[in-house]
Amino acid sequence: MTMTMGMPLFLIFLVQIASVAVASSDLRPGFYSKTCPEAEVIVRDVMKKALMREPRSVASVMRFQFHDCFVNGCDASMLLDDTPTMLGEKLALSNINSLRSFEVVDQVKEALEKACPGVVSCADIIIMASRDAVALTGGPDWEVRLGRLDSLIANQEDSNNIMPSPRANASSLIDLFQKYNLTVKDLVALSGSHSIGQGRCFSIMFRLYNQSGTGRPDPAFDPKYRQELERLCPLDVDQNVTGNLDSTPLVFDNQYFKDLVAGRGFLNSDQTLFTFPQTREFVRLFSRHQNEFFKAFEEGMLKMGDLQSGRPGEVRTNCRVANARPAHLLLESPHKMEESNDE
Repeated sequence: MTMTMGMPLFLIFLVQIASVAVASSDLRPGFYSKTCPEAEVIVRDVMKKALMREPRSVASVMRFQFHDCFVNGCDASMLLDDTPTMLGEKLALSNINSLRSFEVVDQVKEALEKACPGVVSCADIIIMASRDAVALTGGPDWEVRLGRLDSLIANQEDSNNIMPSPRANASSLIDLFQKYNLTVKDLVALSGSHSIGQGRCFSIMFRLYNQSGTGRPDPAFDPKYRQELERLCPLDVDQNVTGNLDSTPLVFDNQYFKDLVAGRGFLNSDQTLFTFPQTREFVRLFSRHQNEFFKAFEEGMLKMGDLQSGRPGEVRTNCRVANARPAHLLLESPHKMEESNDE
């Protein structure tokens, strides 16, 4: 086992997880009510325009919250581009050729900088935009807690070590979510983010042709659905070809769970939620009662959005790069930032 300063790598990973899985008491609704009162209106307006231009883009932006918050807290580290001295998270195994629509966040940031320069963090933009992506496609709307700071660095290795694979089974997903104080119900509800958007053939080739090294397809597939996917993703396909994650990919609803019950889950990490006993009953519940799904999804997004690392941060001017300024001028906390603006 690799050792770092005498501590096993696995233990370092667990310590790192524990340091992130805490809620920040500084986060609160209406954080920008004095400093940028139109912030949430501006974000939603840009998201509406993105939805009209390309519906898939808002689904992509919504998933930013997952890929950001699970890696050292909700700090917009995943938005940072690589530099000569830092490998960013955009090229991490779970992100490369998968995460897209970063330009939508750029557009939100540009609009906010015109209205309120240097006030709204990129980390908070992710939280607001994720909520708006859900609300604008028919899902629940909720009051978000704001006041995050943007990280100074990104860590590709951390992203590689933490983010789950499309091949993940429910047991490993439960273990991962528990490290963040997220319950089995949270896991199933948040997996419902796949109610909108698409996934790549790359993510399902093993399910179609070599599940668990058997040389055969996943037996959990509904046979007709498997045939549909084999036509979409033949063995010689360009594996960046995409398919719908559920049968209503433009509408945020509970069809995703109905599809899982019918054996029509796109990803292994989706279908496993119905084949695994601990998660199956929540899938059934959400497939029958959309309001229960919406309520649980909202609760899960709020809990995930509270994950913070406690590391120093700033409000970036450009979400892709850290600000160029001396470390002693970094803002100490969002609470102090708001206080200074009130003086």
